Amino acid sequence: MIEQTIAQWHKLVASKDADALDDILADQVVFHSPVVHTPQEGKAITKLYLTAALHTLNNEHFRYLREILQGDNAMLEFTTELDGIQLNGVDIIHCDADGRIDDFKVMVRPLKAVNKIHEMMGAMLKTLQ
Repeated sequence: MIEQTIAQWHKLVASKDADALDDILADQVVFHSPVVHTPQEGKAITKLYLTAALHTLNNEHFRYLREILQGDNAMLEFTTELDGIQLNGVDIIHCDADGRIDDFKVMVRPLKAVNKIHEMMGAMLKTLQ
């Protein structure tokens, strides 16, 4: 099941099609941001954060380096560059029994990159709201 969901995720990322998030996110999805200390609960807020990420992180430098799929879990390592800062991170994804993402955690390093994401995502979220 996770293989199909991650294939849909890769297609969505490649096309930057935020509307496709409606098809793969569970209604009660929980999003864990690298810059917000509390989990964000629900499809609407998760879609907002992931849409901002599609426009901020998913630039010409973005690429997935490797992935680990096991059971209902996936870990996707990625890299990108923001304003000259090299960023490395992972998306940790869990799917429910229907193959919809019900937990999405993003972890990023180094600290300089986390600070840059905070700045850029904050600006993007303001334009999306």
